[in-house]
Amino acid sequence: MGLIRLRVRELAEEKGWTLKEVSERTGIPYSTVKNYAHAPKLATVDYTALQKLAAVFDLMIEDLVEVLEH
Repeated sequence: MGLIRLRVRELAEEKGWTLKEVSERTGIPYSTVKNYAHAPKLATVDYTALQKLAAVFDLMIEDLVEVLEH
């Protein structure tokens, strides 16, 4: 399984949103959003959370995820 990084922090900054606002807009718990935003690499991510984040940022999931290793 590869490692990925989610672009949550950069995308929130582009929109002028705090991570708390991302949490409120997506319905994803703040602790989870914060973890996704600050983790340098992740092995697993909740797919439903990916869908919600992509929808709120008006992106495809592929544009939210940066693949670090395969």
